[in-house]
Amino acid sequence: MNNKLYTQFVGSCSLVLFAFLGYVVKFYPVWIQPFDQVITNGVRSLYPTWNPFFLWITKFANPSTIVVLFLALLFVLIYGKRYAEAAWFSLGVIGISGIFNPLIKLLFMRERPTLEHLVTEHSYSFPSGHSTASMVLYGTLIFFVPLFIQNTYLKRGVQVLLGICIVLIGMSRIYLGVHFPSDIVGGFSLGLGWLLLTYPYYQKQRFVWRFKNKQL
Repeated sequence: MNNKLYTQFVGSCSLVLFAFLGYVVKFYPVWIQPFDQVITNGVRSLYPTWNPFFLWITKFANPSTIVVLFLALLFVLIYGKRYAEAAWFSLGVIGISGIFNPLIKLLFMRERPTLEHLVTEHSYSFPSGHSTASMVLYGTLIFFVPLFIQNTYLKRGVQVLLGICIVLIGMSRIYLGVHFPSDIVGGFSLGLGWLLLTYPYYQKQRFVWRFKNKQL
């Protein structure tokens, strides 16, 4: 119970952060400019040396990549009779990344940075879709790793790599000039809030279905 309360507390804080950022972006964008400027200058100081790397890493959260990985992993989960995992995974990727994030962009209608864009984007800026998608998809995998890897060191290593991947995808969007840092934080906090608030319910459903021999 303590773990559940802690997880949901952190998840709630993440959503509060998202709501706060959204409020500032919508009504008081000047407040966030110093933060955005400092982080952007730091990340863009790597330009143009790191162009190939960030153009590559950002593809791990492109819509086409997310769709392919989602379908492949969903097949693995269903084939392995892990139905609770498949349901939770689907709700996050489809519901939060695929539907909610594009819709919430229309509420804030934040224009993208005026920097040179190294990739083409047409939607609004806040919250970052790549950041939300990477947090939801790769963040879910961080929770799933112990189901498939038993070795402690290998398990932790894979989880750390997934976490680094999430952070680098967020950085790539700043580097490529298509997002403000606050867009990235907003996308991360939205995705993390979803994961942590719903994780206990996934665990409960998984226990119930395993007890009834409906899944592994």
